[in-house]
Amino acid sequence: MTDNPAPAEHDRPSERGRTSSRWLPSWWWLPAGALIGAVAGGAYGQLRPPEYTATSSVVAVPNGSTGADALGFAQAYGRMATQLAVLGDAQMSAGVPVSTLRDSVTVATSPDAPMVAVSATSTSPAQAVDIANAVSHALLSHADRTKDDTGIKLERLSRALKPTEPSSASPALTALVGLSAGGLLGGLTLLARPRRTEPDGGDPSRASVPGPAGAADTHGTLG
Repeated sequence: MTDNPAPAEHDRPSERGRTSSRWLPSWWWLPAGALIGAVAGGAYGQLRPPEYTATSSVVAVPNGSTGADALGFAQAYGRMATQLAVLGDAQMSAGVPVSTLRDSVTVATSPDAPMVAVSATSTSPAQAVDIANAVSHALLSHADRTKDDTGIKLERLSRALKPTEPSSASPALTALVGLSAGGLLGGLTLLARPRRTEPDGGDPSRASVPGPAGAADTHGTLG
């Protein structure tokens, strides 16, 4: 009989598994995450319907010879454009409910000019035009009813025109965003994963050094 029996057969597959896990470098999470993010972003850009944006502009002007602050009133009318009083009047002309108007309409004002820009976004270019013009017309009507009290009236500066190109991100841009996000997540995963450590008996070339107590006992025995 031998004192050191041969290793069992069922231990060998685990050793082969540990060896195969070392084939991939530790940084493989980074390109894998970037590739998955780019594919997902590109697919999202292809499957999502394009959106179009149309913009109508109005300008605040003094009503008569009053010295009212047109710039300040333009800021106030810009905040009023997305309120229910204006959107409720615009829904009939736009042909969509108030909830759709609230989700699709954005308003921008200028700190230097008394202008109000009403923008509408929709998957249909014609609907975007109808919504932008309907909201700006409702805003004009509200301002006209109060022009004698405020000393300010709104006049249409430009009507919304039918957009010819989508305003939403292209598939190439969404793929680039997905590439960046996937690479970032892959890098974070690489930093967060536990580091691989070898067991004590994993390196047969490493010699065992006896401790101080063992070394002293050996010296005493030899003496």
